[in-house]
Amino acid sequence: MNNLDETLDSARRVRLQEINTNTGDRARLEERYGRVWDTEELRTEFEVLGFMAPFVVVRRRSDNQKGSLEFQHHPRFYFSFTEDR
Repeated sequence: MNNLDETLDSARRVRLQEINTNTGDRARLEERYGRVWDTEELRTEFEVLGFMAPFVVVRRRSDNQKGSLEFQHHPRFYFSFTEDR
């Protein structure tokens, strides 16, 4: 693993800890991040391309736009959709 990979992995682990230490219910997450999806809603609206907690890479079914979401483990909600550029 090179220095960039180690730095990215470290940042990912910190974010994973932040999200799962401060989990929220749907209303709290919507207030903080906007649109929130549960697992069934995610499957309906997106095709999942890959996971690396706390991130999931997706393709939006309506327009084939690729992007990413963050997610918390329990309760499982997905949020903060960011389109790839």
